[in-house]
Amino acid sequence: MEDFLPYRLSILSNRVSRAIAARYAETFDLSIPEWRVIAVLGRTPNLTAKEIAEATEMDKVAVSRAVARLVAAKRIHARADKDDARRQILALTAQGESVHARIAPIALASEEKLLRALSAKEREQLDALLNRLLVAAHGL
Repeated sequence: MEDFLPYRLSILSNRVSRAIAARYAETFDLSIPEWRVIAVLGRTPNLTAKEIAEATEMDKVAVSRAVARLVAAKRIHARADKDDARRQILALTAQGESVHARIAPIALASEEKLLRALSAKEREQLDALLNRLLVAAHGL
């Protein structure tokens, strides 16, 4: 199992996510799914929960729960879609934007610390390899 690529990628992803989350969980009272929703809406506002789930590859239930908590905390705003009242369009509130602005540098600093284990050339290679694997994963 230790050599099985999906297992190794999962372990790496979970380890990195937990390390970053530990840095902001207490300060900002956010779970990993909540941070991911804020991060996506910070980059691309006015999405639906379904679009966020697709963008993050997160389970729809996890996204839905995160959205509900963020709406209750007034970190995101939900409004009915004018073309389909069953859909809600989500965007960060001023409070959500403030949280995003304060957490994004923490996440980026953690990423940089992790990537220091690689040379510049290795970073480029890793990026290219990950892109190829993401494309190949669509065909599974």
